[in-house]
Amino acid sequence: MSNITYSFLLCFLAGFATLIGTIIIFITKKKTDKIITSCLSFAAGVMICVSITDLIPESLGLISKNFLPFPAILICLISFCCGVIISMLIDHFFPNQINDNNQLFRVGIISMLAIIFHNIPEGIATFMTTHNNLSLGTTLTIAIALHNIPEGICIAVPIYYATKSRGKAFKYTLISALSEPLGAFLAYLFLTPIINDLSMGFLYGIIAGIMIHISFYELLPTSFKYKKYRLSIIFFIIGSVIMIINHFI
Repeated sequence: MSNITYSFLLCFLAGFATLIGTIIIFITKKKTDKIITSCLSFAAGVMICVSITDLIPESLGLISKNFLPFPAILICLISFCCGVIISMLIDHFFPNQINDNNQLFRVGIISMLAIIFHNIPEGIATFMTTHNNLSLGTTLTIAIALHNIPEGICIAVPIYYATKSRGKAFKYTLISALSEPLGAFLAYLFLTPIINDLSMGFLYGIIAGIMIHISFYELLPTSFKYKKYRLSIIFFIIGSVIMIINHFI
């Protein structure tokens, strides 16, 4: 099997790990405030931790290969702010909530969009890494697959409880999962010759801005709305700790 085939296979496996996060909607039937609070806080912990411990350092590291420390930090900060602005625009143009179910649906869809933005460059990175170094690509795939699972939860759970449809929750999570191999496909067809450290670094900064804004503006406020603050904090910490542990696997 060629390295290109392995590269595509690993990208599919990493992306489709997102679907494992949908398992929770098949084993829970009743809509309970505890389930929603726990899942949204957990997802926020994952997104914020990934942004702070992975995306921002990676962005700064890649940009630093082209600039001295101060300009690199400034460019990383600009890219982060661009991500926040993009997220604010998505939030502004996406219909506002009318009731509790619409608010949950909104959270699920906006989370899906953020994760798609996240998964496409991940797919590019996984494909390019595996193509050049199969062993390193395999390690990267395992790490990405592990943090894709809770990302699936933060799409599937709010959409399921908003629509009462497991099919819709699975469908939207699947769309997010497909964005990872889409990134690999784009890299294979078009992007490999033009991708460089600076462009990837700027992109990772944008993604970090999007994910942190969504976590603080959508996921956590929706979780706190159910007034189970201790549960929110516990699962936020659990999500963060799991992602920290993931760095050492």
